[in-house]
Amino acid sequence: MMASDILDRKLVSAKIDEYVRPSTFPVAVKFLRKGEAAPEKARRPLADMQRHVTVCQGWAIARRYGWTTVLRAEDMKCPLGALVAGFAIPNKFYEEGNLCAGMYTESAEAGARTEAATEKFAPGEIDGIVFGPLARVDFDPAILIIYGNAAQVMRLVAAALYKRGGRIQSSFAARMDCSDHLVVPLRTDEPHVILPCNGDRIFAGAQDEEMAYTTPWSKVGELIAGLEGTQKGGVRYPIPSFLTYEPGMPKKYEELLTMQNDERAKAE
Repeated sequence: MMASDILDRKLVSAKIDEYVRPSTFPVAVKFLRKGEAAPEKARRPLADMQRHVTVCQGWAIARRYGWTTVLRAEDMKCPLGALVAGFAIPNKFYEEGNLCAGMYTESAEAGARTEAATEKFAPGEIDGIVFGPLARVDFDPAILIIYGNAAQVMRLVAAALYKRGGRIQSSFAARMDCSDHLVVPLRTDEPHVILPCNGDRIFAGAQDEEMAYTTPWSKVGELIAGLEGTQKGGVRYPIPSFLTYEPGMPKKYEELLTMQNDERAKAE
């Protein structure tokens, strides 16, 4: 599948709707380099909405509202998201684990290990992040984000493995899932399953039943082929229940059923 123009992006979105049926829009993500202009109609949180926001709000606005937004350093409210995006430089206070300590970890030492394990863009590596609904954007994404329930994400995992087999590798920290959504798939060039973090739930409205799947755009053709192939093989969503069986009944129900059968036999 060619994925270089708007027609193909719409086709990918349509195929995801057909085979996965997510309740929110798949989100296309583009990273802007220094001096690169954002899409003309992209909303800027601070300039256009008079709001500072979190990175996770950016993709939430795209997946729930269908708006394209561009986030730059001046739009940031969450200092951790700013660090992940490379809009700020990690300092000693952060690296020592102070933001984890007493909240996510027992000690600053444990928090420092968590911070060190979080993938980040290098300061200045990107100048902005664009989020938009896949079917409506006019750019080729670097990353595609899809939210769904556990069964829908399972469907995506099965599709991703249809041609290659094996397993998808993911890791979880319960915080800073902006790293998992954006940096990790770009660095590894592999899809990942996301457990929405605490901030994603508080600030971006991720629901208890939701998970996410993120993939480099380079792997989307393989994903769509896998959705089609696994559908033919019987792996589909909604998951069909096995219904062609004979159920057991409570003892008194069985007694009544025996009476009914006896009465039917006498009538014949």
